Amino acid sequence: MSEISSTLSPAALSPATLSNVARPPQPSGFSNALVFGWRAILKFKHVPEQLFDLVMTPLMFTLLFTFVFGGALAGSTGDYLQFFLPGILVQTVVFNSVYSGMGLSTDLSKGLFERFRSLPIWSLSPFAGLMVGDVLRHLIAGMIILTIGLILGFRPEAGVPGVIASFLLLLAIGFGTGWIFIVLGLLIRTPMTVMTIGFTFIFPLVFASNIMVRPETMPGWLQAFVNNNPVSHMTTALRGLMAGTASGGEVLLALAAPALLTVLLAPVVLWLYRRE
Repeated sequence: MSEISSTLSPAALSPATLSNVARPPQPSGFSNALVFGWRAILKFKHVPEQLFDLVMTPLMFTLLFTFVFGGALAGSTGDYLQFFLPGILVQTVVFNSVYSGMGLSTDLSKGLFERFRSLPIWSLSPFAGLMVGDVLRHLIAGMIILTIGLILGFRPEAGVPGVIASFLLLLAIGFGTGWIFIVLGLLIRTPMTVMTIGFTFIFPLVFASNIMVRPETMPGWLQAFVNNNPVSHMTTALRGLMAGTASGGEVLLALAAPALLTVLLAPVVLWLYRRE
């Protein structure tokens, strides 16, 4: 007891004594990002309706297009499923990226980012946390779609390696497109407006692509747009990876848009964040 008392004595707690105590090491940017990533994951516990969206939306799209349009577009639902399922994976990942902007807009409206800015942390760590939440959403939705597809008869000819490579490409696509919605979230303080404007931009790119139909059936002017649409490049590469026929050029072309979005928009996000 005497030792504890002497340790807690005023002399032991004097400024001169405390100045000699080594400061704990400052957390790295990676550590900051993991903390905010865990915060993004906890949102699934407190906002369980997001999981409902993740389950029902891909389920509805997969079943609806396969059984309603499959026979008319490909002659049989089985043939259409082989063509369509990689595309619906791309569509789902692009659509799910909107949650980054909506979550950011919600946090800004509550004043949370005022607190984050006052902390001695890596400036981009709150956004890295949003991306971690995105990765989890993409994985959950992708696994749901793949499971449904396997039950319905989809067979990835490249096997497990092809599926793993496809999911890695999907995560890269989701990471790149997520920056679009983060910028919108920083500019717009209403989550529903972020969603509306985001989908207004994303819908033409997704539906005017080769996700659902082959471009050969389209008018010439639309076919030219579809063939040069980044979403079409992503879908073509994913189909190739699933089938084991993808070339390096197709994969690089699919990664071009996500890489360009990251290079262009990440500095914009940081500038908008510091400006605020």
